[in-house]
Amino acid sequence: MSASQTERTGRSPLTIIFLTVFIDLVGFGIVIPVLPLYAQQFGASPVVIGALFGVYSLMQAVAAPLLGRMSDRVGRRPVLLLSLIGTAAGFLLMGWAKTLPLLFLARIVDGVTGGNISTAQAYIADITRPEDRSRGMGLIGAAFGLGFIFGPAIGGVLSHVSLSAPFFFAAALAAANACALYLFLPESLPPSARGAARRRPSLAAVFREDRTGKLPLILGAYFCTTAAFSLLTATYPLFTSHHFGFGAAHNGYLFAALGVVGAVIQGALMGRLVRTFGDKRLILAGAALLALSLFVLPFSRTTGSLLMVTGVIAVGHSLIAAPINGLASRDVGAALQGQVLGIMQSAASIARIIGPAAGGVLLQYDLAHAAEQFGRTAYWTGGAVMGAALLLAALL
Repeated sequence: MSASQTERTGRSPLTIIFLTVFIDLVGFGIVIPVLPLYAQQFGASPVVIGALFGVYSLMQAVAAPLLGRMSDRVGRRPVLLLSLIGTAAGFLLMGWAKTLPLLFLARIVDGVTGGNISTAQAYIADITRPEDRSRGMGLIGAAFGLGFIFGPAIGGVLSHVSLSAPFFFAAALAAANACALYLFLPESLPPSARGAARRRPSLAAVFREDRTGKLPLILGAYFCTTAAFSLLTATYPLFTSHHFGFGAAHNGYLFAALGVVGAVIQGALMGRLVRTFGDKRLILAGAALLALSLFVLPFSRTTGSLLMVTGVIAVGHSLIAAPINGLASRDVGAALQGQVLGIMQSAASIARIIGPAAGGVLLQYDLAHAAEQFGRTAYWTGGAVMGAALLLAALL
């Protein structure tokens, strides 16, 4: 479906893909405040908890480019449907888990089929003009933000029933999402583009068709940003539990506040911000804010200061996500959208392996050497990684 076709038929495809991603990310958000505490029931250490987040991302790193290439060949709709069915199965296994190995298996199943964000982004690229691409990618960011509002809050509330209840709810949500997608979402990729993708299957084709030569820089900046942010999200519940005594419910509300900021910036303001400042300036500003706030976070000792720094983190991350994916999308033609965005998500998934794993190790180091400064080593490392992202963004 082209941009002109979208204009003739209205905005319903964008609305449907937004709702699809939103519901999917509610399920993703449910996990964040609950999984660390759920895993602790089975004797998991901070290192093992980091590995639980990391194995999901490892599977995504392998699967995202393959799913992206598959969506270029067979269309976006069947790939999205397959991924949602896998997500439902993964959450069911997670809720049934009684041992750490089964919990790891559940994360593997969910991760293999969880690389659907790149396919959703490719869907948006199919139906938007290049100059509107970052604004369109902002819809994914807004859905992510809203998922962070409702998902962690739902996870926090349902954790009062049991720590497994949020996972069963997420499984039902993913199954309902699959049904809605099957019934209402049209295919966006025309047969001619699918044919072109079949004639150019090589992953190297993406880099050969890089129009600006900046794709490696874009990938590097996105990798560093995702590594630092995933280090934060995987360790944040442990940090607030240690210093503030917060449980799953409190952390759910804090992640919901993160989501509010993200949804407003990426959903309501991104188009105006891109037109006013341009993609590069937004990326630079976001990287600087995220680096600064990660350095400051370990000094938070009151709820007010914690909320303030968390808000700046949300602003920084929200300014980066949509523009950087928009830049990557505009670097290649229509037949390679799924592949290039799959590569972006693969880089992000690898970063989500390294970030949580490093965060767990660094928190363990703080426990052993300076418990009163718990979190400092991890978040200062994250701030340094964002400094590298800032440098790469400056070279764009």
